[in-house]
Amino acid sequence: MDAMKNPYLLPAAAITLFVYILTSCVLAYRRLRHFPGPLLASFSYLYMIRVWYSGCQSAGYKGLNTKYNSSLVRIGPNDLITDDPNIIKRMSGARSNYGRSSWYTSMKLNPYDDSLFNMLDVKEHDKLKAKLSFGYSARENPGLEQGIDDQIQKLVHFIRRSYISGGDMWRPMDFARVSLLFTLDALTQVAYGKAFGYLTTDTDIYGYMEAMEDLGPWLVVSGEVPWIGKITFSNMMLSIIGPKPNDKKGMGKLLHVAEKMVADRLSFSNKKEQNDMLDAFIRHGATSRQCELEIPFQILAGSDTTAATIRGTMLYLTTSRVAYDTLQAEIDEAIASGKISNPIRNDEAKEMKYLQAVIYEGMRMQLPYTGLLMKEAPPEGDTINGMFIPGGTRIAHNTVAMQRSTVTFGNDADVFRPERWLEASPEKVKEMTMVVEMVFGYGRWMCAGKTVAFMELNKVFVELLRHFDFQVVNPTHPWDELNLNMYWHHNMWMRVSERHHSNEV
Repeated sequence: MDAMKNPYLLPAAAITLFVYILTSCVLAYRRLRHFPGPLLASFSYLYMIRVWYSGCQSAGYKGLNTKYNSSLVRIGPNDLITDDPNIIKRMSGARSNYGRSSWYTSMKLNPYDDSLFNMLDVKEHDKLKAKLSFGYSARENPGLEQGIDDQIQKLVHFIRRSYISGGDMWRPMDFARVSLLFTLDALTQVAYGKAFGYLTTDTDIYGYMEAMEDLGPWLVVSGEVPWIGKITFSNMMLSIIGPKPNDKKGMGKLLHVAEKMVADRLSFSNKKEQNDMLDAFIRHGATSRQCELEIPFQILAGSDTTAATIRGTMLYLTTSRVAYDTLQAEIDEAIASGKISNPIRNDEAKEMKYLQAVIYEGMRMQLPYTGLLMKEAPPEGDTINGMFIPGGTRIAHNTVAMQRSTVTFGNDADVFRPERWLEASPEKVKEMTMVVEMVFGYGRWMCAGKTVAFMELNKVFVELLRHFDFQVVNPTHPWDELNLNMYWHHNMWMRVSERHHSNEV
């Protein structure tokens, strides 16, 4: 106690703390001092925290590489960001010696173990991906297309039953919500053999939608700021706030549902072969625990992301009348000439040139995912464009900047214009396609669900515009938006009317 009365103790402690902080800042600054970037990023995570707090992730990073005229810009003490597709390929190629960074370990929906998306060990990742990839193949999962067709038909019926306006009838539809209900049911149908029933009940089953909006922002900041991630996923913190299988709703409830689904599928009483992803996973050697871990992430990766692109593309279509009318005319002509079925088949959709242009342009303008996907430089470091990158440096994808590159997409890259895909040379289309598909990652880290997402996109716009006409209620404020890794939209009100020549499905 006498020591505490020493008049020099507090000043000494304050000086020690100041020296420690100053030394830490100097060391942080020196590590990547040869890379340009915001001042806050040179010695702290304050820039990344500021972007996170804004709720506008894409806007916070989009212009950095252009502003600093560099393909690699510093965004944190140990963090760079790139808008160069060639650097992405360098980091993610099959023979790359880059790995996943700590960013991935914080992107867990089940915080107690690693799903495929969280695995850092390259060999273990590749081994598990080889088993799971069969579930996303139409050959191994013959119910894939039919499952999506079933939910497309339910979506059409749901809109027709609940949201048709005409005459004095005014029934506005929140398309943001409806698009997510559809993708949740489509994913659970093809993945587990039975849709959870979001469209049928028009409710947030298991409280999933609310849970993701609550949990998502904290996962983002935990991944981007390592010390926050260590606290969030510490045993002590998980014991207090971690999801539990006996939770009544939210992520804990979803973990319980995953465990029960896998247990039921593996039980002796259920030996009937199922034409779904879960059955394909099991057939190709995935353990019960691996299946349990994939289910929550599958639901997130296969629903919120695709829904964002669906609603974004519909917004661009309804506010770009030339594109809307051109696509609807292509659909009508294909129906009249018998070129497409009802509902449209995936192979038929691929032959519709303007539809494909709309899909790629919509995905470019409204990314399904904006997470930083940070890779880690190898221990020996790397040299890119003549600049040395120390080992262990995290390098983020500036995906939104790549999709708005004037070099790749022309001087009007910020404009939704599907015609660019029809006017470009075959070589240019190939280049643009490669860049747009980087929204799914690249190389060994490519999203396994890419084929399923494209199948949904190939079908949903045709069936919506075949049966209905859409009008944005408030074009000057079409939705409320939060962007942190994904896009959460609300209040995307649309007026929907029946097309008179539309045939019932």
